[in-house]
Amino acid sequence: MDITIYHFSECGTSTHALKIIRDAGYDPIVVDYIKTGWTKPQLQKLFGDAGMTARRALRIHKTNAKALGLTDMGVTETAILDAMVQFPKLVNRPIVVCENGTALCRPSEMVLDFLPKWPAGPYQGKDGSLLIDEDGNRVDS
Repeated sequence: MDITIYHFSECGTSTHALKIIRDAGYDPIVVDYIKTGWTKPQLQKLFGDAGMTARRALRIHKTNAKALGLTDMGVTETAILDAMVQFPKLVNRPIVVCENGTALCRPSEMVLDFLPKWPAGPYQGKDGSLLIDEDGNRVDS
């Protein structure tokens, strides 16, 4: 199964989602979108496939989103998309694409919703909480 993760290596959530994918035995395509950037059609497809808007995917924390006025209620999807193309860090992460769907995986353990095969249990989240028990069952948080 092909898996692509739009990843930012300085983000703990993105790094943990990538770890979960790899620990499950997959070798994902890792796209460092801060280096490669985005195109507007690419973002529109990703967001459409994930069933979310650009506003929903907008990263506000540790970005210039507020300074650019992107958090104001009247800002259009087009304006947000244009800003995301100009400033790739404005896109929240990680976005994971696989045959089972496309999603913004925040928190990182959301990636388990899309993987047919999980890491062996017991398996912990980045905060130390149990995600998968010793029998391989997902633990509800």
